[in-house]
Amino acid sequence: MPGTLYIVGTPIGNLEDMTFRAVRVLQEAAVVAAEDTRVTRKLLAHFDIRTPTMSYHAHSGPGRIAEVTALLRAGKDVALVSDAGMPGISDPGQALVAACVAENIPVVPVPGPSAIIAALAVSGFNTDRFRFLGFLPRATKARRALLRESLSGADTCAAYEAPHRVAEALADLADLASDHPVLLARELTKKFEELRRGTARELAEALAEAEVRGEIVLVWPGGGLRATAAEDPSARAVALARRYREDGLSTKDAAARAAAETGAGKRDVYQALLNGA
Repeated sequence: MPGTLYIVGTPIGNLEDMTFRAVRVLQEAAVVAAEDTRVTRKLLAHFDIRTPTMSYHAHSGPGRIAEVTALLRAGKDVALVSDAGMPGISDPGQALVAACVAENIPVVPVPGPSAIIAALAVSGFNTDRFRFLGFLPRATKARRALLRESLSGADTCAAYEAPHRVAEALADLADLASDHPVLLARELTKKFEELRRGTARELAEALAEAEVRGEIVLVWPGGGLRATAAEDPSARAVALARRYREDGLSTKDAAARAAAETGAGKRDVYQALLNGA
């Protein structure tokens, strides 16, 4: 009978967020597969957990996945942890989970802290439905395209961003919807936790010359593009199509994409672009 792969959430900063169940599972597992064994050993030592560790990270490759699944097939339980938060979410753990699912090896979640969920919970925005965008793209064109798409829908969106790129990302968001509300959550649960609220333009200007540090989550509601365009679906579609064309799409593809997102007629949008709208 195979062992179980436990996906164990660990604190994102404050060690008091560690659950009793997480401690027990880490104690009872045959091995802890860790993103960075040095980081994880400090956590284990704090809770007097003496389980052996092995590395599992973005550069481990298929060979390490094979090693872990071999342990599991031999009946040993493995606990997977990341440096902080819940493994498997924008995390190399997802490949290991997929391999175990493919081999019918049991996979059990041990829920723990999540920076994304924590930021959404205190955002004040509608969280009945939301989109997690992962880490925003580094390339400006790709980042702007994703931000534009996020604003064209109704769902609240949340994303990770690196501290040295956050001002640029906020400036991109401000260019698309300058008065759109945004929450910047930094260093959640840690000593220097900060929740900064404002419009995209206000936050972009405030951080333009600042030295930003720490882990960052950005949260913003959807609908920003609709708020800045006419209520007529065709007018909204033409405005979207112009922006898509600026990002490199052909006139035909820009019109088709904008029409599909707004419900406007594709021919009407295409013709409006040809007429210089």
